[in-house]
Amino acid sequence: MMNTKAFTLVPAVERELLQGDKERVSLECVECCGRNLYLGTSDCFVHHFLLEEKVLPAGTATFTATKQLHRHLGFKKPVNELRAASALSRLLVLCDSSITLVHMLSLEPVPSGARIKGATAFALNENPVSGDPFCVEVCIISVKRRTIQVFLVYEDRVQIVREVSTPEQPLAVAVDGHFLCLALTTQYIILNYSTGAAQDLFPYCGEERRPIVKRIGRQEFLLAGPGGLGMFATVAGISQRAPVHWSENVIGAAVCFPYVIALDDEFITVHSMLDQQQKQTLPFKEGHILQDFEGRVIVATSKGVYILVPLPLEKQIQDLLASRRVEEALVLAKGARRNIPKEKFQVMYRRVLQQAGFIQFAQLQFLEAKELFRSGQLDVRELISLCPFLLPASSSFTRSHPPLHEFADLSQLTQGDQEKVAKCKRFLMSYLNEVRSTEVANGCREDIDTALLKLYAEANHESLLDLLVTENFCLLPDSAAWLEKHKKYFALGLLYHYNHLDAAAVQLWVNIVNGDVHDATRSDLYEYIVDFLTYSLDPELVWKYADWALQKSQEVGVQVFTKRPLDSQQSSFNPADVIACLKKYPQALVKYLEHLVMDRRLQKEEYHTHLAVLYLDEVLQQKPGATGQGTEVTEMQAKLRHLLQKSDLYRVHILLDRIRGAGLPMERAILHGRLEQHEEALRILVHELGDFAAAEDYCLWRSEDRDPPYRRRLFHLLLGLCLRPGPSAHELAVAAVDLLNRHATEFDAAQVLQLLPGTWSVQLLRPFLMGAVRDSVHARRSAQVAVGLARSENLIYKYDKMKLKGSFVRLSDKKLCQMCQNPFCEPTFVRYPNGGLVHTHCAAGRHTNPSSPSPGTRT
Repeated sequence: MMNTKAFTLVPAVERELLQGDKERVSLECVECCGRNLYLGTSDCFVHHFLLEEKVLPAGTATFTATKQLHRHLGFKKPVNELRAASALSRLLVLCDSSITLVHMLSLEPVPSGARIKGATAFALNENPVSGDPFCVEVCIISVKRRTIQVFLVYEDRVQIVREVSTPEQPLAVAVDGHFLCLALTTQYIILNYSTGAAQDLFPYCGEERRPIVKRIGRQEFLLAGPGGLGMFATVAGISQRAPVHWSENVIGAAVCFPYVIALDDEFITVHSMLDQQQKQTLPFKEGHILQDFEGRVIVATSKGVYILVPLPLEKQIQDLLASRRVEEALVLAKGARRNIPKEKFQVMYRRVLQQAGFIQFAQLQFLEAKELFRSGQLDVRELISLCPFLLPASSSFTRSHPPLHEFADLSQLTQGDQEKVAKCKRFLMSYLNEVRSTEVANGCREDIDTALLKLYAEANHESLLDLLVTENFCLLPDSAAWLEKHKKYFALGLLYHYNHLDAAAVQLWVNIVNGDVHDATRSDLYEYIVDFLTYSLDPELVWKYADWALQKSQEVGVQVFTKRPLDSQQSSFNPADVIACLKKYPQALVKYLEHLVMDRRLQKEEYHTHLAVLYLDEVLQQKPGATGQGTEVTEMQAKLRHLLQKSDLYRVHILLDRIRGAGLPMERAILHGRLEQHEEALRILVHELGDFAAAEDYCLWRSEDRDPPYRRRLFHLLLGLCLRPGPSAHELAVAAVDLLNRHATEFDAAQVLQLLPGTWSVQLLRPFLMGAVRDSVHARRSAQVAVGLARSENLIYKYDKMKLKGSFVRLSDKKLCQMCQNPFCEPTFVRYPNGGLVHTHCAAGRHTNPSSPSPGTRT
């Protein structure tokens, strides 16, 4: 363990002041109360000194002892113990087994001569239970064997209050409240003198070494345990602290938080109560007294008195930090909480945490450094300032004074090792990203985000773009210059966009796509620009770059208009203006018209006709010759047919005129169908194309949402065309049979049988005939069911009518009509099912039921 300078040893009373000309006189005991220092000697004298402390400019303390007087106690034996009772202005002196009360200033015995006799040792109760402020409680080891006595000591009298027997002869005692901590011959115990309850602690051999029993705080004691251990024990008989390791030959012990100080024959050792480590060793021979008095530690030889002056805890902590002993410094700082006012402690402790964090950071212990920075609430700009130029020029930050570390920058911290510099910057990026959205960033968000942007750009980090597309506080002038310096032009565009400079952003991106500047951040930058324009709220910007986008790719560029959300800005992009813009770009124009017709479903004839004409022109350009059966249908031709079939808004005659002679029979048939020229349409499909399936589909398409007779007429037209004689009569007959067998329900069976040739067999038409018969039977049975239901309903009405006729109605001139509330003057009336009676003219003139009572609708 490295040595820590926690105390300095300062002389207080020189040998000459104490002995004078008496060589054989030795110092036996010491007491200190405030500035008053009392010494008991072997020749039965008590000496009184005044201590004066001075702090030199170098920060060290010196003590001057001024002798006030000395008094002989009248015995021939040495003074064994001294204890001051400042509340009574009395000094308790143990000499020759007697405790005498003397005045603290005059050292004269009290006039009453009050004293306690038969005492071998005593201790004051610093946690008294009597509650009387004009007395002190004293616990003595009596000359009586195995006896402890408790006294109340007043200014001029003493009073015994308790005598307690012990299992063995007590050798040393300390007291706290009702609890006595005793060193017996073979063990330490805790004894409650009020109840008599005893608690064994641990064994101890009093014959081998001097016992130590010392009260160190409320209900806690320090004991010299076996094996060179300083043991802590509470009044409950448990230890709440780990023991400290001291010398086997320890003579005395004292506590000056957070340290335990031990004295042996040659050394004074200082041990931490926080981590149980030995912190300091001071050579000190012939010492035999070590005591602490209200925070002042006094050590003495037989010839002189010295004071152990503690260095300020803050100085000790700083020394530990300077030695890179971070853990010890933190333990000591945390333990200083009880010695320092709360607010001052918090300020001190935060600073220690921050300093420790920088020490760990310099050692590349980043996880530990991060935790310390967080706990210490470090102003993160202290960390940023280690990297030159990261803080924006407008930042008002200045480093803490006194400084938290000794480094000018990262280069000095890493001694120029670029690999270590890179590691430090990676940690800084991670840490800034974590704290930028926390309370740590309050008041310096611009500095943090600007520094983070610079680090990302310098390291070509992927998070640069994430930073710029989310909420950030990057300062534009610094950030723009830095991004341009590192050729991050796409990121610079994002920065412009975040600062509402969309025109500058788009122009910069366009320059990248055009090759004017190089930035390979996005390979799909052109598509990104188109998407950006699509959702832009600036119509002028969109119109400005629409031509550029269309020139690069008509199919992609037109998305500026086709994918634009339908919102209040739609007036800035009305279809007429867009179509005018797209006249130079035929592919884009087709895409836009498809958007209007198919996606937005605008019901305007001009858009439908224009799209159909463009489709037709493209088809004619691709297929200048006739399109016969079996020729592959192009994608554009399929689109044309779909539009002709689904839309009913285009101008049919215009398209029909353009199609004539163009070799597009299918499209011509669809257009004839739109004009209700079904026979001509079916003729084209059957005789020109020979596409019977298309003819069937035509019948289904044109009869969709129409009544059954209309559909039946179309199928009969198709059947008639198939049954006409001609060169393809056989193929047409086969098609007719298939048509009848597949769509039996669509035909009038009786009319079909009249048209069919007599040579056709029943077996050939079996599916048709079965379907026709099934349909006929189904229709007949449905009609029978309907007739049966009607008859049942009629029977119900007849039954109701008979019931009504079977009951009598009492009518008099006092009966009132339920509609007009006038009396009946004639025997004619209308009766409702609920029994309500009304005039015949009231019933004829009212179509709604009376409200009270509500008559029915049937009479």
